[in-house]
Amino acid sequence: QVQLVESGGGLVQAGGSLRLSCGASGRTFSTGSLAWFRQAPGKEREFVATISSGGGTFYADFVKGRFTISRDNAKITVYLQMNSLIPEDTAVYYCAARPRMGIRTTTGGYDYWGQGTQVTVSS
Repeated sequence: QVQLVESGGGLVQAGGSLRLSCGASGRTFSTGSLAWFRQAPGKEREFVATISSGGGTFYADFVKGRFTISRDNAKITVYLQMNSLIPEDTAVYYCAARPRMGIRTTTGGYDYWGQGTQVTVSS
């Protein structure tokens, strides 16, 4: 079993920045992909960004140029640097992991999930 724990959420004004972190423990794996999803109140969970074990990345269109995903394979940690935040980015952000290769942008493509961290952007 893999445990994922997110941190770094909080309240920020529009235009500000936050950096989310997600650490993995338990039966971890060196290959496979890590990702971030988010879920706003009353909406479905949506894909934000993913990164493969080799460092390849893929982003949702609405975050391109503002968010950057990265990972530290030695620490088995994934990060999400969020800049130029807007109120529409307000959501609970979830870390996800899949111990297999391949880019996936749907929740069904991931086997493990963190508990989520709240990000609130005020206008």
